[in-house]
Amino acid sequence: MPLPGGHEDFSRRIFHCGRTQRHITIPEHTAYSGINNTPAEANVTQFHGKTKICYGRYALETLEELPTSSAFVVTDPFMVKSGFAEQVTSHLERRSLPHATFAEVEPDPSLETVMRGTLEFLRSGADLIVALGGGSAIDTAKAISFFAHKAAPELPRPLLVAIPTTSGTGSEVTAISVVTDKAKGVKIPLNDELLIPDVAILDARFTRTVPPHVTAATGMDVLTHALEAYTSRNNNAFTDILAVQAIRYVFSFLLKAYQQMEDMEAREMMLLGSCMAGMAFNNSGLGLTHSMAHALGGQFHIPHGLANAVLLPYAIRFNSFDAGVRYRELARIIGLPHANVEEGTSSLIGAVQGLNEAMGIPAHIRNLKVDEAAFRAALDSMAAHALEDMCTQSNPRRPSLTDIRMLLEQAW
Repeated sequence: MPLPGGHEDFSRRIFHCGRTQRHITIPEHTAYSGINNTPAEANVTQFHGKTKICYGRYALETLEELPTSSAFVVTDPFMVKSGFAEQVTSHLERRSLPHATFAEVEPDPSLETVMRGTLEFLRSGADLIVALGGGSAIDTAKAISFFAHKAAPELPRPLLVAIPTTSGTGSEVTAISVVTDKAKGVKIPLNDELLIPDVAILDARFTRTVPPHVTAATGMDVLTHALEAYTSRNNNAFTDILAVQAIRYVFSFLLKAYQQMEDMEAREMMLLGSCMAGMAFNNSGLGLTHSMAHALGGQFHIPHGLANAVLLPYAIRFNSFDAGVRYRELARIIGLPHANVEEGTSSLIGAVQGLNEAMGIPAHIRNLKVDEAAFRAALDSMAAHALEDMCTQSNPRRPSLTDIRMLLEQAW
């Protein structure tokens, strides 16, 4: 199939979309603040739930029922080597659906990888994109779909299906995709409703080989998503329902999934919880834990879920004056002591710390193999980046630069 405007022009248009159109990007060091980010005094509250969610034993069979003529599978080399990609393509073949596979996704996917994938997708003529993998694969597929539409708006937008293989990011239901410009060393977070997948297929069998330390970190990412969505300035009745259920699932099933890789009930409940938390924060936004985790992880290459897990107890205490009533309610819901706001808040912090400890997650940044001199040298920069991060806008308490610096020092 001929490419619109030729290879050279197409490449330029992809980079133009990613770097200069401010309405589809978020500045460096920022992140998503939620679709429902209208002022608190507004009379209309919105909840967006675009994605059709399919889960259960036969969820993969959904691929055989989609109204499409050819497919483009986006995944990583491990998914191919492990045979997981074949589990997906076999359902496409049952329908005699032509398909091509792009298996070049790397961690922190680069803009160059997205560009190559977009070119291959357009050459394929497919009208279905299937993302298989963790957050990186899903983000890549979302970006390919987005850039293909921007570069060739005359073509119908492809149907986008996301099949997560980890329980953490919730990317299968969110409007965010993060790609990296490795030449400049910056991340480009895209924020657009076009990035929300049309279908999410949740099959816990894909998650049962996830090692315990990854299960722990991604599971604490789910908890942080849900807790911050529940206490966000932009929360609403619908996000509360989803966030609370996700929190219940984490406290009931995360440790089981960590201790027993083959516990499929625990795996499925964590996968559902991840999706619910994603739907919640996609509408409400997040908070200061994520802002600091973005800054800390970007500076010292700490896995995002792990950074969230370490920082979360400190952020809860910081927010307790403004969000203490909500923390107490969560303590009640999960069966912790909650006689008053202080007891409920302390109980919740203790439960988070206990979960971390049970899974070998340290209580302090200094135990994450971060050099103290480097940490202290970067404190002001990290605090500034966290303050500018859009997640901070929906945090229940408005922090100052000094507040964030103090929190990072406490977490050290």
